[in-house]
Amino acid sequence: MMDTKPEPVLRFDTVGDLEAHLERSANVPGEMPGLSELDHGLQCAAELAAVSPGDHELQIAGLVHDVCHAAYEIDKHDKLGADAVRGLLGERVAALVGLHVAAKRYLISTDTDYAARLSPVSKHTLELQGGIMTPDEVAAFSASPHAQDAVLLRKADEAAKTPGRVVPGLDHWRPALRQLASQYAR
Repeated sequence: MMDTKPEPVLRFDTVGDLEAHLERSANVPGEMPGLSELDHGLQCAAELAAVSPGDHELQIAGLVHDVCHAAYEIDKHDKLGADAVRGLLGERVAALVGLHVAAKRYLISTDTDYAARLSPVSKHTLELQGGIMTPDEVAAFSASPHAQDAVLLRKADEAAKTPGRVVPGLDHWRPALRQLASQYAR
C-alpha cells in the first residue's frame, strides 16, 4: 500500500504574505517565453481596469487569479487559489478566482468564436480542466451571481499574454490590495 501525503494548502494570512508570493512569481515562467506569472497577473488586472475602472475587487481578482497556478495541478489551481485568498481578500474575489477556469469552459461552450482566441496552452489545458461544458453545467454557471464578472476575468486572462507589454507594476496595486485586505482582516 502506497503512503500518500495530502497536498500542502496555500493560504495567505497577511497582505505581506500575498505580496511576497506575487513578487516571487516574477521569477516563475508563464505560458509564453518572456512572460512571468506576475507579468500575466499584472496584464490581467490592467485589462480589467480598462473595462471596469471602478471595480477594484474584479481588478484584484485578475491580479491574483493564477496565484496557485505554479503550485498545483492545472485542474485544481482555480479552486485552491480561491481558498488561498478567501480569508484575506473576501468572498467575491475568491469566487472570481475560483470561477476563471469554469468561465473558459463556459465560453468555449457558448461562443463559437472564443476557441480562436485561446492560446495554444489554454487549448491544451481546457481538456485537462473538463473540456466543453454540458448543457447542465452551462445552466449552473449562468446561474452564479458571479458569472458575468467571471467571464470578464476570463476574457482579460486570454488578453494578458503579451511578453514585454508595459502595464502598471505591483507597486501600483499594493494600495488596492492593502485596502481590500483591511476590509477582511480577521
